[in-house]
Amino acid sequence: MSYPGDQPQSICILRLSAIGDVCNSVAAVQAIQRRWPEAQITWVIGKVEAMLLEGLPGVEFVIFDKTAGLQGYKDLRKAFKGRKFDVLLQMQVALRASLASWCIKAKFKVGFDKKRAKEGQWLFVNRRIRGQKAPHVLDGFMEFAHTAGVTDLEPRWEMPLPQSDEQWGIDHINPKKRTLIICAAASKAERNWNSEGYAAINDHAQARGWQVILCGGPTDFEIELAQEIEQLAKARPENLVGKSSLKQLLGLLKHADLVIAPDTGPAHMAVTVDTPVIGLYAHSNPGRTGPYSWQQYVVSVYEQHIISQQQRPINLVKWGVRAKGDKLMNDITFKMVKDKFETVILDRGLTKITDQRFEHPLL
Repeated sequence: MSYPGDQPQSICILRLSAIGDVCNSVAAVQAIQRRWPEAQITWVIGKVEAMLLEGLPGVEFVIFDKTAGLQGYKDLRKAFKGRKFDVLLQMQVALRASLASWCIKAKFKVGFDKKRAKEGQWLFVNRRIRGQKAPHVLDGFMEFAHTAGVTDLEPRWEMPLPQSDEQWGIDHINPKKRTLIICAAASKAERNWNSEGYAAINDHAQARGWQVILCGGPTDFEIELAQEIEQLAKARPENLVGKSSLKQLLGLLKHADLVIAPDTGPAHMAVTVDTPVIGLYAHSNPGRTGPYSWQQYVVSVYEQHIISQQQRPINLVKWGVRAKGDKLMNDITFKMVKDKFETVILDRGLTKITDQRFEHPLL
């Protein structure tokens, strides 16, 4: 194989985490598969992320356990003993990912462009993707596909979703109502909107005739936040926090009408199944990390905070710089989210339910 453009026979993807980034990476991987359907694709991935992507067609997964320390690298080296790839696409800049790349032999090791190759990634690669001006994270991943000869860079997803997990989601949807999913908790507490706001949007949605379901993982923090929302809400939402697997959650998101979430994995999972998302942002630039297909529905106070903190116009602020502070999300008001909720209803025609059995106009 010469580089770039010729058909690769074997491609290794190195993207360990997190759920949102892995969802965005799937679009790039499947773009490569459409261009080179005969290529063998191996993906080095984290344990939790593998649970979501298990069964992804045409992809061999090799799990890297970042909690195992040195043993994790030894296991990875053992897994790849005697193998050499045409291309390694190193789609993560974290040092642990670069160290993992040492365990993988490849003719071409492709990393991010100089501007984005943080934590010394440039030391571990021999090719780089093209630089991009103000890219979304997903656009960066698609540029890796471009280095492998892909010309159709329009993101599309075919997520692996067993029938039983999809049915679990369907079983929790009220067919006579529109369904709003609130995934309230991000991995860092500062990225979360307040429980009062979530409770208020729950009450507004239910007053409009919607079913509201709280979703999330099994951590104590997520469970406690959901309980706070329940206690503050006048109309009780259905609480499924900690009660679903990742694939069951994907099935639920697929059949919902709308998702509200901060900068967290389920927001990007919803994108992969074409469910609209109202993303809530204050710390990171939604143009870079927001729900890719639903940027028009983002509620953001990022710009006002980053301008204040950087003391310069937004066009002079370095792309991707995060705003700092643990109370920034409180500047998102209930009215801002309610107005966006109403906008989605109008844009998406979510004013009534119609199927062969009934017609249910919302209040």
